[in-house]
Amino acid sequence: MPPARLGFLLLPASRRSFSRFAPLACRTTAASSPVLSFSATAPRASKNTPANSAPAKSSWSSAMSSDDVSKYLQQTHDSVFAKNKAWAAKKLGEDPSFFEKLAAGQEPEYLWIGCSDSRIPAEQITGLEPGQAFVHRNIANLVCNIDVNVMAVINYAVEHLHVKHIVVCGHYGCGGVKAAMTPKDLGLLNPWLRNIRDVYRLHEAELDAITDEAARYNRLVELNVVEQCRNVIKTAAVQKSYAGNGFPIVHGWVFDFHDGLLKDLNVDFKKILHEIQKIYNLTE
Repeated sequence: MPPARLGFLLLPASRRSFSRFAPLACRTTAASSPVLSFSATAPRASKNTPANSAPAKSSWSSAMSSDDVSKYLQQTHDSVFAKNKAWAAKKLGEDPSFFEKLAAGQEPEYLWIGCSDSRIPAEQITGLEPGQAFVHRNIANLVCNIDVNVMAVINYAVEHLHVKHIVVCGHYGCGGVKAAMTPKDLGLLNPWLRNIRDVYRLHEAELDAITDEAARYNRLVELNVVEQCRNVIKTAAVQKSYAGNGFPIVHGWVFDFHDGLLKDLNVDFKKILHEIQKIYNLTE
């Protein structure tokens, strides 16, 4: 694709700054290449910039030339591999057998079903290490019974990995939940968001009684998590494993961007299991 066309496609509709990409800035592959700072007004770094100087912050701008777009994409691509090498070296330094043990297989304690939002990496916010969490993410952390993807993940995690905990983790400020609160035609998103809209319908009286829109929004985030926990508990894999082994237990959590903390919604797994098995008893 020609750079000019690529640059056009990358223009954000809101023309907002993408400064969150700044930490990804790094030197180009050639050690002597300068680091560029991309913005609407900032000049390029001098060709005489020392190779060992600190990288300048790199931020996206819709006013970038097609040449700068190409260089920006290359830098943000290369930075991932540079950081990967640094991470691998750090892990080897801490434990020379780390990758040998990692390659031997996985026995995670947790299945994490979370939102695809890029700001919520499961392992980082929980302090878990590679191999400790089996992770599935989608828009608004939904567990739909006709979604073969999430159903396969649950089945594999429970029946083959023998996870002890299943966590459904949502987050305040969820764009998927916000979109579901908007009574508009959103095209391809409609069938997916309908699952959240149905959560609103089930709890309409409680939600409509909340006059503050932000508080109502946050409460729908929580209720959506609880409903997705209920959907997990409805699966045969979870019910059969719990009946035979006493695990897994299902939890509902919400992440708050404002303080970085997880909120436990204290989902009563046993109570929900007992309630739904009148219709969803799949242990026999």
